[in-house]
Amino acid sequence: MNFDEAETLNRSIRVIGIRHRALAIAALVPFGIHPGHKLLLMEIEKTGPVTQAQLAAASGFEPPTITLSVRQLEAAGLVVRRPSPADRRATLVELSDLARAVLPKVRTAWRQVAEQTMAGLSPAQATLAKELLPALAAALTAAVDPAKLPRYAPSSRPG
Repeated sequence: MNFDEAETLNRSIRVIGIRHRALAIAALVPFGIHPGHKLLLMEIEKTGPVTQAQLAAASGFEPPTITLSVRQLEAAGLVVRRPSPADRRATLVELSDLARAVLPKVRTAWRQVAEQTMAGLSPAQATLAKELLPALAAALTAAVDPAKLPRYAPSSRPG
């Protein structure tokens, strides 16, 4: 791949991410949640009550991010924390009744985000995108471990 192709690809992926996130935020605001919250709520729904450490491992978010998000979800009345019956040191996070009532509406909004995302494509392009994007995501997931990537430090300069 030459530089111009790489530039086009990288710019396109960046724009897709930015625009998709904007659509997702707009769709989820009416429910008082953010795209990361949606992911956590869906994970808890799928697995049942979990510890914050389990939630961090399943979601790929850092533990401090999970702590903050769980606090926000608890303040919004969407999750409940309670002591684990199996381990007194652990706290379980589970969905509240409000979350169970809201999640079907969140799913509808999430489908609308996907439909808006694909709206400008022809049916053939949409079919191809539905095949290629998950494959690209899987390839990146297999190739890149975020924990092993260097972190940006403003004082770092190439030598």
